[in-house]
Amino acid sequence: MRNLVFLVFFMMTFVVKSQELNCLVTVNADKISGSNKQIFKTLENSIKEYINQTKWTNRTVKNEEKIDCAITIIINSQNNNRFKASIQVQSTRPVFGSTYSTPVLNLKDDEFDFKYSEFDPLIYNTTSFDSNLVSTLVFYVHIILGLDADTFKKYSGEKELKEAEKVMLNAQQSGIASWSNQVGKKNRFLLIDNLLSSRLKGFRNALYNYHRLGLDYFSSDKKKGKTSIEKALISLNNLHNKTIGNYLLRIFFDAKSDEVVRIFSGGTKTRNQQRLLQTLRKISPNNNSKWKKIN
Repeated sequence: MRNLVFLVFFMMTFVVKSQELNCLVTVNADKISGSNKQIFKTLENSIKEYINQTKWTNRTVKNEEKIDCAITIIINSQNNNRFKASIQVQSTRPVFGSTYSTPVLNLKDDEFDFKYSEFDPLIYNTTSFDSNLVSTLVFYVHIILGLDADTFKKYSGEKELKEAEKVMLNAQQSGIASWSNQVGKKNRFLLIDNLLSSRLKGFRNALYNYHRLGLDYFSSDKKKGKTSIEKALISLNNLHNKTIGNYLLRIFFDAKSDEVVRIFSGGTKTRNQQRLLQTLRKISPNNNSKWKKIN
């Protein structure tokens, strides 16, 4: 009996403390000449362990509820322990009643310069800026967590997005451009500033309507789900021209454009499909070749 009680307690503790992310990490150093690439494999393993073994929130997370995501770092140049790189951040979430996982985030950051020596510990300091590598990782982890939460419950990712904002504010003392407010620059500052802006809250509202009221209804009521997705997409028109470069719209369609085409190509047309097409062409003209496939 005593052993059974201990086992139950252990299992409850594991559930409560379980980490939130199941992150695939890749460090690509193909552009770097030389035969000794061990430092990049060490970095890759260190990042993977850091992200997947850290408890990022106080949420109770079951193993099957972990967020599937991927971080790909492409090393463009190396000068001793200094690296110029880009980082791509992707995440998905499951769709209710199906085996399908829908992309939530697919973002590429081309300005990711950092210092790293092999076996450097990855430690985030909450009160001062120590490492652009670690700060960038922590920032994007909270972006992943915040946007994922928003797709399940309206604005429920606020706490995680606020944590990302704290990372940004802390990192501004470094003087690194990616963390600074620069007009027209699509960087980390602009990303979190837009996500937390009261003027642009319609973006996060659309995330919820698209996923929870749209995709999650497909298995039970496809027409209802498709109509909700259509309304969510049309509502994004309200964000058009509210910000320079429409960064949030670009981020949304970098993740969703192919999925939108699959949803609205073929099958029963929705009531406002022509209006939807007009809206898509207006707010995401870079994807016009894709929108042509919607009929």
